[in-house]
Amino acid sequence: MKKQLLSIVALAAIVFSCSEDNAVNNESLALDKVEEVVAFKRNCGAMEALNSQLENNPTLEASMNAIEKHAYEYENYMLAHKGKPPKGDDGTGNPTPYTGSISIPVVVHVIYNTSNENISASQIQSQIDVLNEDYNASNADFSNIPSEFAALGSDTDIQFTLADVTRKQTSKTSWGTNNAMKYASQGGVDAWDSTTYLNIWVCNIGGGILGYAQFPGGSAITDGVVVGPNFFGRTGFLSAPFDKGRTLTHEVGHWLNLRHIWGDGRCRADDYVSDTPSSDGPNYGCPSYPTVNCRTNDMTMNYMDYVDDACMYMFSEGQNTRIRALFASGGARESFVN
Repeated sequence: MKKQLLSIVALAAIVFSCSEDNAVNNESLALDKVEEVVAFKRNCGAMEALNSQLENNPTLEASMNAIEKHAYEYENYMLAHKGKPPKGDDGTGNPTPYTGSISIPVVVHVIYNTSNENISASQIQSQIDVLNEDYNASNADFSNIPSEFAALGSDTDIQFTLADVTRKQTSKTSWGTNNAMKYASQGGVDAWDSTTYLNIWVCNIGGGILGYAQFPGGSAITDGVVVGPNFFGRTGFLSAPFDKGRTLTHEVGHWLNLRHIWGDGRCRADDYVSDTPSSDGPNYGCPSYPTVNCRTNDMTMNYMDYVDDACMYMFSEGQNTRIRALFASGGARESFVN
């Protein structure tokens, strides 16, 4: 089990870019030919992305460390009250929990070059449905959790509602991960108020990248998630094995301050969650249970691992506590519940 409060610079990234890691060249990944690609594997350049963010935002390290301190204090407070704290301040100055259901309005910005990239309303709605199932433990495969981890499966009680969809045609065929799609001045679409909306940009990122997310603590004008159109939702223009909407479940997890399940390091690396077993790296495909690393069974079915969409289907109670810290008094996303 893991729990230690370490520097964000050492173990976390403000942006995670999830990509296929195989021998397929970029030409074969063109969206019009994506049906031909059959062997996808996720991979993230977390530290490289973090370094880029730190270079451009000198206050980022302090902001993220403050968020980690708040999360740490919140978890200790919850443990002291056995997960059922009283409403209101307990007089100690600890973060006051938000105990109700959390509603997050979502605006989807579709930026397309081809007709396939201009995904349908039904594809967008299918993704909202997946988010609501996955974050409320109502997904059909939730019952597949092995008995070892069954008691840890968690309902985060977060409801995602589709507030609006914007659409913009572009001559650009790919966008990269430098956030250009988030600026109208660069041909993209400006974010709606990120203190009250979850902004999701759907566009061809390029280079085989599935999606990436910004952690709380970064710039408000780039806050949100980016996902490729063929990895968004579970019906329509999609590419197996990432065709069940779990790419966005994973990326929204980052937006809600969750780390990768293995802590982006070896056995002693931390994801800041006490009930997720240590691992020495990501799992891919559909691994069998048990998969053993660091002398414990990996929680491969966790949404924050790198397995295929069909093989991830749970958040843990510890992850839920970490998410809830964001909405407690003084939390980085408290504005969504006030």
